[in-house]
Amino acid sequence: MIPTIHSKLPNVGTTIFTVMSALATEYKAVNLGQGFPDFPMSKELTDLVNKAMNDGFNQYSPMPGWMPLREAIAEKVQYLYHTAINPDTEITITPGGTYAIYSAFTTILQPGDEVIVFEPAYDSYIPNIEINGAKAVTINLVYPDYHIDWEAVRKAINTKTKAIIINSPHNPTGSVIGKKDIEELRKTVEGTNIFIISDEVYEHLIFDGIAHQSILRYPDLLQRSFVCFSFGKVYNCTGWKLGCCIAPPELTKEFRKVHQFNCFSCHTPTQVALSHFLKDKKAYQSLSGYMQGKRDYFTKLMQPTKFDMLESHGSYFICAKYDRISDENDKDFAIRLTKEAGVATIPVSAFYHNGKDDKVLRFCFSKKEETLEQAVEKLLKV
Repeated sequence: MIPTIHSKLPNVGTTIFTVMSALATEYKAVNLGQGFPDFPMSKELTDLVNKAMNDGFNQYSPMPGWMPLREAIAEKVQYLYHTAINPDTEITITPGGTYAIYSAFTTILQPGDEVIVFEPAYDSYIPNIEINGAKAVTINLVYPDYHIDWEAVRKAINTKTKAIIINSPHNPTGSVIGKKDIEELRKTVEGTNIFIISDEVYEHLIFDGIAHQSILRYPDLLQRSFVCFSFGKVYNCTGWKLGCCIAPPELTKEFRKVHQFNCFSCHTPTQVALSHFLKDKKAYQSLSGYMQGKRDYFTKLMQPTKFDMLESHGSYFICAKYDRISDENDKDFAIRLTKEAGVATIPVSAFYHNGKDDKVLRFCFSKKEETLEQAVEKLLKV
């Protein structure tokens, strides 16, 4: 008898990102779907990695991460958010932000627990929750600016609510959390045992002079939080898969129990390089202006098209309505756009568990100018 698997994720199939990327390759389309840059990253940083390798930093680093890197992160947090973080007991280096989020969920969730998830949502959240035997309670962000309905959040909370996951700047919409949201979050979790998982992988890609409302700014919220980051998103090296999780000592202790039996140790030369590169404040402080320039350039190029651009205040992404072009559902339209126009996007319905369709596509503008120009030239014909 051949053994069979009782799937822990029976509703998960091939993701829309895989589908659209395959179509983009097949039809030689300009790929504005998946969120990765097509321009070179910092040569200084790659040189530092090469130097670390040549200097012999090629063996296991400590399970929590290379200490000089954790110290550099703590210094950055103090500088940006005026919060003292202990690099020994509160920072864990992880193989990417998605891994940090998964490990945080696995640390706290028991079967039957509930987690509040705002949709549209990054596609790993719900599978992370369900594989731990818990339930995602979804609340739609309010279209078209994708803000949080906090009254709906409070109505959804019950004795089973274990956590709320927030994401700012937001993937896929580019919306950001403001100070009023922080106050609402405070009121919502005060006096409860609810944890916060804060996905801040686009921490430095926030635009229009808006201050990033990191949970790290707020000690009362931080005491119940796992705050997750990605170096790949910050320094345009998504293939490096390196990030970190910052949490109070008692939460970090449990987080590391999961981490040590999964990844255990992350890529040492990259950690050594980043421990030096993080000292350069200009390198991360200039990122928002650089990426905002790409957003603005893409938005200007798109003005003559029949797409209506929605607001984006952060991340790699901006969404656009296409209801002046077609009444097709967004997945069918995205597929047709790839095949016939030669531009790959992501339908925003893919970020809802029930496929909610507002006739909106997500575009990634983290590309070379010539890539954006080539895409819009094709979209002008749609």
